[in-house]
Amino acid sequence: MDIVVAERLGGRQFGKSTEIYKFEKIKRAKDAAAKKFPNIPIIDMGVGEPDAPADPKIVEVLAAEAGKAENRFYADNGIAPFQEAAARYMEKVYGVAGLDPAEQIVHGLGSKPIFAMLPMCLINPGDVLLSAVPGYPVMATYTRYLGGEVYPLPLLEENGFLPDLGSIPADVLGKAKAIYVNYPNNPTGTMATAEFFRELVDFAHKNDIVIVQDAAYGALTYDGHKPMSILSTEGAEDVAVEVHSLSKAYNMTGWRLAFLTGNKKIVKAYATVKDNTDSGQFRAIQKAGIYGLDHPEITTQICEKYSRRFDLLVEALNGVGFSIKKSPATFYLYVACPKGTASGVTFENAAQFSEFLIMEAQISTVPWDDAGAYVRFSVTFEADGPQAEKKIIDEVAERLGRLKLVF
Repeated sequence: MDIVVAERLGGRQFGKSTEIYKFEKIKRAKDAAAKKFPNIPIIDMGVGEPDAPADPKIVEVLAAEAGKAENRFYADNGIAPFQEAAARYMEKVYGVAGLDPAEQIVHGLGSKPIFAMLPMCLINPGDVLLSAVPGYPVMATYTRYLGGEVYPLPLLEENGFLPDLGSIPADVLGKAKAIYVNYPNNPTGTMATAEFFRELVDFAHKNDIVIVQDAAYGALTYDGHKPMSILSTEGAEDVAVEVHSLSKAYNMTGWRLAFLTGNKKIVKAYATVKDNTDSGQFRAIQKAGIYGLDHPEITTQICEKYSRRFDLLVEALNGVGFSIKKSPATFYLYVACPKGTASGVTFENAAQFSEFLIMEAQISTVPWDDAGAYVRFSVTFEADGPQAEKKIIDEVAERLGRLKLVF
């Protein structure tokens, strides 16, 4: 039998592509470096997930709830106590009061499935998704699966890494159904401003466009910067939904727990698709999540560690020739690539520089060439305490210094 998969995955060409995606290239380069320099440990600064486990109190709640009989059932679209805790969290951390837990909050098995399902709620064939790049690609991928189109909005340094809404052609706007943004942003580390959220909400009202705001890193802020929700903008609940995740804020990446909140109709549409897609997250995990949402001071402690690491890393990178500032949020530094090295090596793009760092300095980063040549450094590297952190960053500085980078 000649099995032909769906055209959205390539049809008869499925599985025949020889293209190597960047994360696979990074993995191969790391393997090659490990074989070539077996006695030099790779410093992995490309990891996009926390380096520590969830808070012991959260784990204790899971352990206590996991064996209870009442938690064995399907959770479907969630349990009311989790929705209520999410509403309390939105008010306490983001200042968004008055959310209806029953109609404006539904959980997800992590944020990724939420972004996969939202296009099924919004996109018809021929519709356009406006999507900031670089960024998390899942919503764009599913838009294409459904016969929609994706119009990229480059995040450029000269625009503060905010999308230029005025640059969108009229014919694209006429077909646009939704816009995906992510603030605080992965990979740039940028926070949105209140002025930008105001502009975005007005833009959505004017053009009948739904805003999908990805707040996965929303609570990870530093040096006086406060977490911001687009839902605190007047009129946002008419046009916007926001996705929050416990993965980054609570070191719960593998637990798979997030929630969608905002516009009632979109939340209901998501709940309809979700009800036909999964049977809900394990109730014990939701109850552990409730503990986390009710104790945002856990995130504050996590932020203290990341902030300390940022200070060390920024100083180290600037000491070898980079010119960067500390990110106000996330756990990423978005760094413009050097031109080459004093020995004559040149870098045409971020992918080349990232592979060079792995092979020549045994430092792993993530390259981004979507809107200029940048690499992403993460401060979630493995280190047990301040002394170990400083030792690793000092080693990073030493290795980079030997490269004699030219800017």
